[in-house]
Amino acid sequence: MNRRRVALCLLLCLTIAQGGGVGAEDRDDAQAAADVSPTDPPELQYRLAAALAAMGPDYRPRTEHLLPDGRPRYTNRLILEESPYLLQHAHNPVDWYAWGPEAFEHARRENKPVFLSIGYSTCHWCHVMERESFEDSAIAELLNTHFVAIKVDREVRPDIDHLYQNAVRLLTGSGGWPLSNILTPQGETIVAGTYFPPDDFSALLEQVKTLWQEQPEQLRIRVSEIAAALADKLAIDAQAAELGDGIVDQAVTNLLEQHDELQGGFGNAPKFPHQPRLALLLDHALRRDDHAALTAAVFTLQSMARGGIHDQVGGGFHRYAIDNDWLVPHFEKMLYDQAQLARLYLAGWRLTGDPELARVARRTLDFVLRDLTSPAGGFYSATDADSEGEEGLFFLWTPDELRSVLSPVDAELVIALYGVTEAGNFEGRNILHLPIAPESFAAAHGLSPIELWQRLDAINERLYRHREGRPHPHRDEKILTAWNGMMIIALAEATETLHEPRYLSAAERAAELLWTEQRPAPGRINRVYLNGRTAQPGLLEDYAFLGQAMIALYDVTGEQRWLTRAREMADALWERFTDENTGALFMGEATAEIPLIARPQDITDGVMPSATSATLQLLATLTRRTDELEYERRANSLLASTSSRVAQVPSTFPSLLTALNLMRHGDTGQVQYAARGAVRAVTRISARNSDQSSPGDDAGANLVIDLTLRSGWHINAHRPLQDALIGTTLRMPGDRMDWRMAAPTYPPPELLRLGFQREPLAVYQGRVRIDATLQPTSKHRAAGAWLPFELRLQACSDAICLAPETLVLQVPMPTR
Repeated sequence: MNRRRVALCLLLCLTIAQGGGVGAEDRDDAQAAADVSPTDPPELQYRLAAALAAMGPDYRPRTEHLLPDGRPRYTNRLILEESPYLLQHAHNPVDWYAWGPEAFEHARRENKPVFLSIGYSTCHWCHVMERESFEDSAIAELLNTHFVAIKVDREVRPDIDHLYQNAVRLLTGSGGWPLSNILTPQGETIVAGTYFPPDDFSALLEQVKTLWQEQPEQLRIRVSEIAAALADKLAIDAQAAELGDGIVDQAVTNLLEQHDELQGGFGNAPKFPHQPRLALLLDHALRRDDHAALTAAVFTLQSMARGGIHDQVGGGFHRYAIDNDWLVPHFEKMLYDQAQLARLYLAGWRLTGDPELARVARRTLDFVLRDLTSPAGGFYSATDADSEGEEGLFFLWTPDELRSVLSPVDAELVIALYGVTEAGNFEGRNILHLPIAPESFAAAHGLSPIELWQRLDAINERLYRHREGRPHPHRDEKILTAWNGMMIIALAEATETLHEPRYLSAAERAAELLWTEQRPAPGRINRVYLNGRTAQPGLLEDYAFLGQAMIALYDVTGEQRWLTRAREMADALWERFTDENTGALFMGEATAEIPLIARPQDITDGVMPSATSATLQLLATLTRRTDELEYERRANSLLASTSSRVAQVPSTFPSLLTALNLMRHGDTGQVQYAARGAVRAVTRISARNSDQSSPGDDAGANLVIDLTLRSGWHINAHRPLQDALIGTTLRMPGDRMDWRMAAPTYPPPELLRLGFQREPLAVYQGRVRIDATLQPTSKHRAAGAWLPFELRLQACSDAICLAPETLVLQVPMPTR
């Protein structure tokens, strides 16, 4: 199967033919050393040698250029870096620089163009271009002689990647990795593309070199045109547009039109999960009881869970599928995918009660805790697609191998369940998947769905132990603050939803690691933690997602320290990243040391929610949890800076619209806040029978609302003594024919006299508990494990009474 995706850019009138993708020619290493080894200053040579020696005796250089004793023939400046991706290229014959002022100063001093290569350590096509071009001695000589070569890890510097991806998309119509961008010494794009076969790459370098030397003025005119077009593309119109519920409805309608009703997902192959889109559909389904949105989102979640994109043995998800059926994945596993998908499967389970979705969420989280967690408690970034030089080999199976690991009965069951054949479905081997719906397979084999899952879990455990004996794909062990923040959020949410205290322990441990190791000073966060060292100033997304993580922990535990930390992150990011002219936010802090043709902003969603939407969500949650009015002002300012663009193509901004729903309509879920955080409501529900069985019998369930009021605040009792006051009332809204709530039990009120009030008041203060009994009205209840309740209250302090508020609390019903 030819999976090459070649993106070429036309530079002026030069056209480069697409090549056949063959590997670089073999050359004599001694000749290569004479041809391309750079002449480094003695001080640099000493630093490189010391860094290489520090790698230790077990170090295995990633290069084909080795001396007879196994030492690398070449060592470049990347050996001094912390990034796993940059270290992968430390022994290329290319004289790489890391992104920084030294590289651009060199380019300006010698009047050379810059070759910028951006990728990440688990990128399959990055590895291909490395083998074909960056390990090729002739190409290396061309780069070293006529260019200044810079390597960037897009996971460490997404702001640089964002900016130059825009340049690639502007010139070619698409982007991706590896990103190949030739720049002026001032950082302006000359030509751009992604993966280039070696013949095409050599031809491109030769023609840029010729133009740079022989037609510099013509080239600079073209560069100025590209820079101006890119600046226009990046410019943000700060004029506010009115964004109401209708804009969310429009976005949902557009997404449903793009939804693939046959296989799930959006559009044709390659199929990405597009988590921000699914999150908006599920949020809309919850808030508006939108059956179409729920059906589309859950169908996609089920399709992915049953496909090869889901690691059926070890849990977790690969990055995307190259086909429409979700069968053949690109085998990388990224932390940000696990974090987002775990939350989506949790949300899907809460809305439908489908145990398959809860199982997938649990297995995804368990994969992270087992295989992507550092000894210190942080979460690693990714695992590679390749092992033993082949893509996906670690994850593939043959029938004979399954039979050698399992009992005959279990082997035949799993061969049938996972669609395993002698011919295989990927290069002669099998990607395990579920071609038949599990409930249908169970019925055909005389099993209940629960029995099938229990049996399959035991089988998968044996297969996992066997697979662990294979050579593993590379694991990128850098700990990124933003991605760890996303994982902490998922674990915190799963703590309550799945009743798993160990998830909370893992989330708190990771949060403490980030706070103690990644926070060099109050109000400052670094981005990367690797090998016990912290590096790289944090970007907007690091502050925003870490702030959200602290909020998630505060919601689960009620501990004030998490809220205090979230506020520190929100205040710091506003100080460091705000565009004072527009109210928008930049991805990174301003710096004059390194040329950037524009200071990038992150507004539209990609594989992750945009940093802008993450910030908006953080500000919206703080608005409801604190009495600091400034958070609401900042949220409105940020929304105004983006609203005109959102209004034009709303479906491009699903995460921002999800945050808009939060701003306008409040939180969803079991924990809610009123009176700007002065009142905290936590809802829980349990089966009335002692073994916590499902309320499918007539036993019903107990509903408990626990309220905690800040000192100096009270809410009116259920029956106030004055007719004009709003009493605290719990009700079950909507037409719920499958459940009935008996009259709630309210606590006895306290009598309170205030200085400005002659008559005593009947109030609740401190800790308040409201109980109710739920009874099923039918044995065939409507699908859905999520029940809504409305809590009406009015909060007052000694000095002020706030307007009445209604909290909409959603609670999952108990399961076996």
